Amino acid sequence: MPTGLVLTMWIVWAVVVVTTAALYMYRSSLAKNEDGQVFLDEAFAHEKAMQTEIVSRINKVEPMAHAGMIATAVMSGIVVVYYLYAAYVSLFD
Repeated sequence: MPTGLVLTMWIVWAVVVVTTAALYMYRSSLAKNEDGQVFLDEAFAHEKAMQTEIVSRINKVEPMAHAGMIATAVMSGIVVVYYLYAAYVSLFD
């Protein structure tokens, strides 16, 4: 089996996993500042605007984090299939 392919596969997997982890950490840091409060008084308009901005940022990051999770699962599947194939070839060839 070509070693360049294996190295490239692991590098791509690592980049996908690190990017996904960074997106989830960013989303978590945004979510910890989110309050689940209802602002009824106009005196809290500034807080309401801040919360609206936080929610919009979370909504922007969420699809990317979800796509990253899917990409991580796909890349992990590729790695597993590659090694299963390599084991099969070494046993039966």
